[in-house]
Amino acid sequence: MMLGSVLNPINSTIIAVALVPIGRAFGAPPSQTAWLVSALYLATALGQPVVGRLIDIFGPRRLFLLSTGLVGVAGVVGTLAPNLGVLVAARVLLGFGTCAGYPAAMALLRSEAARTGKDSPAGVLTALAVANQTIAVVGPLLGGLVIGLGGWRFTFALNIPLAAAAVALGALRLPKQGGLDATGSRGHLARQIDLPGMALFAAMLFSLLLFLMNLHASTWYLPVITLAAGAAFAVRELRAATPFIDLRVLGGNAPLLATYGRSLVAYVVSYAFLYGFTQWTEEGYGLSPFHAGLVQIPMFLVGIGVSVTVGRRDGVLGKLLLGAVGQIAACALMLTLGAGSPLWALVLLAVVFGVPQGSNSLALQNSVYFQSDPERTGSSAGLLRTFAYVGSMIASSATAASFGDHASTAGMHRLAWIMLAAGVLYLLITVLDRSLPRLAHRGRKP
Repeated sequence: MMLGSVLNPINSTIIAVALVPIGRAFGAPPSQTAWLVSALYLATALGQPVVGRLIDIFGPRRLFLLSTGLVGVAGVVGTLAPNLGVLVAARVLLGFGTCAGYPAAMALLRSEAARTGKDSPAGVLTALAVANQTIAVVGPLLGGLVIGLGGWRFTFALNIPLAAAAVALGALRLPKQGGLDATGSRGHLARQIDLPGMALFAAMLFSLLLFLMNLHASTWYLPVITLAAGAAFAVRELRAATPFIDLRVLGGNAPLLATYGRSLVAYVVSYAFLYGFTQWTEEGYGLSPFHAGLVQIPMFLVGIGVSVTVGRRDGVLGKLLLGAVGQIAACALMLTLGAGSPLWALVLLAVVFGVPQGSNSLALQNSVYFQSDPERTGSSAGLLRTFAYVGSMIASSATAASFGDHASTAGMHRLAWIMLAAGVLYLLITVLDRSLPRLAHRGRKP
């Protein structure tokens, strides 16, 4: 479960220090290499809720093995890519391939809780949160290390042994039972898969993300498509006997919707830092890819320490407030940095960013675990990641717009102001959510 969950966050962030070397290799500016970031998030944002729903129906094992095997194929394609276009295609495959790890793990935890009559231990949820978000911070360091050893292609080749190990362990250890296929007939299963709803959801999200990736007046038709597809999706889901996303239940679950909103803005801050700040440390500050990744080590260590520490406490409100304050403080500190800043100031910023990195991921995951419908844990977890990746896409667009063709200090400061605004919004959504104190008491019950 941990290895499968790690594949997505590692691939999400390992590319951060590889963008500049890849751009040099193919003669592409940051506005083009940004597609390497956007392609994975586009595929993952589309695939997460779809795969999550299929996990709810068929059980985690099948989807986990199929998707994780695709990660190995993507690793081969990326390693041998002759141009930027093929490299973007490899990132799309990685996005779809890493979709199953997290929702499969959440569904397994929930099914084990139902089987044993006991809630999942806090330590297990904490470990999963560390694997899914906090450990993502090791991506830039790992990327810098493998680039130093063998070049940027090694950041793709790394997926081959990781996928092989995940498939082998999954085949040996994941339970074969679970999902609706254990008792349902083939006709019943066909009715459970809402293909029209999935197609409309994909059209809505795809057009929205394409617009976010290219904010320009010439793409005015994309938000129109988004609205039209969204309206058709709502009509379909409200009328479907077994909807892909039950809008009646979701609409009546305001706390879960608030959690999704927090996830979106939290990822705007987190990934704008991971991508934007890392590019600036290379181009604007002059560090090598390896040293740019090395600067991220304190965030990785602090994030894990915070996750382990706050994971022992009940409830999520304190974790969310800690993450909100940490985000705002880090963004304010980012505004003070420049090309002449001492190296210790960059390390200090990484330390401060480690606090929300560890606290937010755990709080958001635990919120969904207790707020979602038990029969839709996989799709609810997938939706959490979808909202997170929409936030990541906004971060990618904001980074490209702030930097243009060069990651300058002025561009980094423009990005920091956007991040600060998102951090303040995160704090407001948290403070105004009156359901959070009650979640602490629910978390104590089996």
